[in-house]
Amino acid sequence: MALAPASSGGESVIAEVEMNAGADQGGATVRVTVVQASSVFYDTPATLDKVEKLIAEAAGYGSQLVLFPEVFIGGYPHGSTFGLVVGNRTAKGKEDFRKYRAAAIDVPGPEVSQLAALAGKYKVFLVIGVVERAGYTLYNTVLTFDPLGKYLGKHRKLMPTALERVFWGFGDGSIIPVYDTPIGKIGALICWENRMPLLRTAMYAKGVEIYCAPTVDCMTSWQASMTHIALEGGCFVLSAVPFTRRKNYPPPPEYTFGGLEEEPSPESVVCSGGSVIISPSGTVLAGPNYEGEALLTADLDLGEIVRAKFDFDVVGHYSRPEVLSLVVKTDPKPAVSFTSDDEQSFAAKRDDVLKKT
Repeated sequence: MALAPASSGGESVIAEVEMNAGADQGGATVRVTVVQASSVFYDTPATLDKVEKLIAEAAGYGSQLVLFPEVFIGGYPHGSTFGLVVGNRTAKGKEDFRKYRAAAIDVPGPEVSQLAALAGKYKVFLVIGVVERAGYTLYNTVLTFDPLGKYLGKHRKLMPTALERVFWGFGDGSIIPVYDTPIGKIGALICWENRMPLLRTAMYAKGVEIYCAPTVDCMTSWQASMTHIALEGGCFVLSAVPFTRRKNYPPPPEYTFGGLEEEPSPESVVCSGGSVIISPSGTVLAGPNYEGEALLTADLDLGEIVRAKFDFDVVGHYSRPEVLSLVVKTDPKPAVSFTSDDEQSFAAKRDDVLKKT
């Protein structure tokens, strides 16, 4: 296990090791880093600056993959009610949403290009949570980039939790990717959608080996879920949780925390972390950390995946498809679809034929 506090300094606290990039997965080792830090709320350029400092530090440790928390860019609106009560939305709540949307990013867009450039500059696989802006709807999204500076794709959270459903849209089955890379098959699910057994099964069927679980769940019960997924999926699980204090958000009255008897003090902890890295055998390799901002780094022996699958392969020798099976609908689900002129003409001719018969 390797654990280091996040800082802007360039000194590596972990001795670098030579990575084995051979074709034999049983002998391959991959170094990964999970980031536990706060966003700069309502300030996307400042957050991107912080992202670069943290990637640079992780790359200095020799990390090949860096995972950031859920919606790190754009931020998680802890305590915000967006002025909602049943049957009414307040003017301040609508203004809060306007500011939150302004801090979100377009995908693709200039910030995506900047993140791709950072992945290429520091030669890492980058997995990072963002608030995605698609017109006037926002999505809780994870973006993945490769060390050549290429944007690989995105996953939108399928099911926002509780009040999240008011300010985030829903993903669909067309973007549940697992990327086949030289360091293993990388995929990500966000926060409590990791509790959805069928969605996890879809990930296992795609062969995920490095399972990323960015979240804002800092409860100790989250650790049990992460251990279970590692054992169930026979995969490495990396979970990045932010560590935030009240002072990381704008002060009142610009930003207020609802549902509390009194406004938290600036040093009050809003999200206490709990980032962790777990092996396919359920062994904790780094974390959980509840002390402050940190970088958690560990070396993954990919041979552990094969050894774990020998015991339990949930979509292979330990499955019973004649009894239990899963169908994943992977076609996009847009609100509006436009057919081409040719398709419209064909449909009209078909309708004419049907009327005459």
